[in-house]
Amino acid sequence: MGEEQFTAGRTRVGWVGTGVMGFAMCERVQAAGYQITVYARTPSKITGLCEKGAVLVDSPMAVGERSDVIFTMVSNPSDVREVVLGTKGILSGVDPGSGTVLVDMTSSQPSLAREIYEEARAKGCESVDAPVSGADKGAKDGTLAIMAGGRAETLAKLEPLFRAMGSATYLGPPGSGQSCKIANQIAAAASLGGLSEGLVFADKAGLDVSKYLSAVSRGAAGSKVMDLFGSRVIGRDFAPGGFADYMLKDLAMALQGSEEMGVSLPGTALHHQLYQSMKANGDGLLGCHALITAIERLSNHSLPSPPPSI
Repeated sequence: MGEEQFTAGRTRVGWVGTGVMGFAMCERVQAAGYQITVYARTPSKITGLCEKGAVLVDSPMAVGERSDVIFTMVSNPSDVREVVLGTKGILSGVDPGSGTVLVDMTSSQPSLAREIYEEARAKGCESVDAPVSGADKGAKDGTLAIMAGGRAETLAKLEPLFRAMGSATYLGPPGSGQSCKIANQIAAAASLGGLSEGLVFADKAGLDVSKYLSAVSRGAAGSKVMDLFGSRVIGRDFAPGGFADYMLKDLAMALQGSEEMGVSLPGTALHHQLYQSMKANGDGLLGCHALITAIERLSNHSLPSPPPSI
């Protein structure tokens, strides 16, 4: 397909991974006019996509056979390896020399992104690592921050598709997108930790936490994390956009990278342990913003539950 951009009505899009984030992102691409071929481990979860014309297939390999560009949005690096490089993975289904583009939007390892890039190039295809930030709201609204690594020319071809989901920034060669996402998670965890500790302190001091949040969000303490999650934390709405378990995984990758590069990340080590405590207490499938529950356990003080809706 040369270096032309991927366009609705002409480009066949494949999708693997339809969890909370993946489903919303795929829905945005479909709404932009692209024909979708999708693989889902739980087909019942994508009824809405199929009702609007998406074609369900029985393996990632079948997605590869039917698509010009394929997006993956799965849980862990091991899942990425399986759905892309496995015996029934995407690369086993694409035609050699076809120029098919693989776009992994999972938060994964930079080294795996580079490996996939080399395997794709060996088969005459392309790959981009393009993890995202913006939580479930960003996925639904099409306002995700997309962090892309790979060839700049490939990113340019993908721009119309990325616009359906948010805004993409080109970071550099393969693996750069994943490195950026890990750094993003380091900063996001710190912001979530600050949000959680501030709310517990304010409540224990007798403040109205909604007024506290309104006051500080307009000052230097305000953040995108506070805007996205502050009211949800106060309302005890811990439904996941991204699971706490996923943040734990991302911070583990950050600590592994810090050892390899000789970088000191003491705050990240602390937040990793707080998320580990959530997992140990059975809260790993809550949203990452449920970090406040770990602070509450340490403090023996919890924010009050909101009154029941009438």
